[in-house]
Amino acid sequence: MSQLLQEGFEALNRGQLDVAAKACQSALAQRPDLAPAHFLVGLVAVEGDERRVAHEAFKSVVKIDRDHAAAWAQLARLNASEGRIALAESALKEVRRIQPSDPAVLDLTGTVLNQLGEYEPAKAFFTRVNQQAPGKTGYMMNLANALVFNGDIDEAADLFKAVIGLDPRSAQSHWGLANAVKAHNDQHIMQMRALTEQYPNNPRARGFLYYAIGKECEDLQDWEGAFNAFSAGAAARRQTVEFDEAAEAAMFELIRERFNASWLAEQPPGNPEESPIFVLGQPRTGTTLIERVITSHSQVHSAGELQQFGLATRRVSKHIDRRRFSAELFDAAAKADPRAIGDMYLQTSARMRGKTPRFVDKLPVNYLHLPLILAALPNARIVHLVRGPMDACFASFKQLFADAYLHSYEQQEMARHHIRYRQLMDHYRQEFPGRFVDVSYE
Repeated sequence: MSQLLQEGFEALNRGQLDVAAKACQSALAQRPDLAPAHFLVGLVAVEGDERRVAHEAFKSVVKIDRDHAAAWAQLARLNASEGRIALAESALKEVRRIQPSDPAVLDLTGTVLNQLGEYEPAKAFFTRVNQQAPGKTGYMMNLANALVFNGDIDEAADLFKAVIGLDPRSAQSHWGLANAVKAHNDQHIMQMRALTEQYPNNPRARGFLYYAIGKECEDLQDWEGAFNAFSAGAAARRQTVEFDEAAEAAMFELIRERFNASWLAEQPPGNPEESPIFVLGQPRTGTTLIERVITSHSQVHSAGELQQFGLATRRVSKHIDRRRFSAELFDAAAKADPRAIGDMYLQTSARMRGKTPRFVDKLPVNYLHLPLILAALPNARIVHLVRGPMDACFASFKQLFADAYLHSYEQQEMARHHIRYRQLMDHYRQEFPGRFVDVSYE
């Protein structure tokens, strides 16, 4: 039996999903209560994007073996990616109860915590991973990215350099290093240009490299070289993402139709807490600058870019969707209890808010949630950053985002998105006058 499962796991690692699936079936035919076989079924299903099968398989594992940390971590990842936040948090609670030592489980747990906006706990898990399995480039990259999220740029740069030392072809580590350190010569640019030739059919790697080249060209004031590199990077990145512009347009239209002064007047009282200050707008429009200005006051703490308001909205709305934002989500949110959203936001962000009377949440895309914030937290302050369209769009165009702002990799798509955004903000000004402050970046 163990030999059969070993062959199944080896087949999975080779990408032979059919062979791995047959091994699972054979094992379960002999032992239906064999937890490792159900776990392998789940892993095969994840690779095949059969999410329902994966859910059932991992749930079978934890029914048989409640202390199977890897299965709980996989359930947490699946639920988080589908917006089932309560179930994801419940699964993470089980992982913490078990206190696993397996680096792969610790790394996956950190990844899920990142998805949920729990950046400090995620960094702690990634740190433990690298202590237990030093020299593994994948684990090192996850820690380096977590350090960037937490503002530990110098330490992150050292890790990116270490990864490059172990794997000079690691495109993502070159990109991370370029963004962490200012270039003073073109040595790294030449190295990365040569590396692009080794990835003729890998748009993901080429995207990382060209965005890194563009950033370092900017450091050296080579403006033409920078623009050409950003254009090449955006074209490569656009091949790797699916941007549904029609769905986005429908979402913006629904928000304008559903969220107005009449809707707000009909809402029951939200949470009266006065501590939140939301800084929002388009990405790369000065939200970080304004956050630093506001948090220079001793009574205001910087909480960073919190995912918690959107997650609270999903949980209270009971809306399940793999998409981060959708017309269906906001339709459900319009009917949700705003007090419950406000309560959950404050509860889930408690660890990040510091101990000062006020805190800043500077997640730019919270502009989509602005009416919900007004209802859920009526005493919160909202600062909206305004920047000229050309500058705002180019600032996004030259930025490689993780899994957000998918409109930003093609200039016409980005321009149409920006028009929708400006129309939405005009709608907010008309319907909610005096409820938020516009601050011009210029």
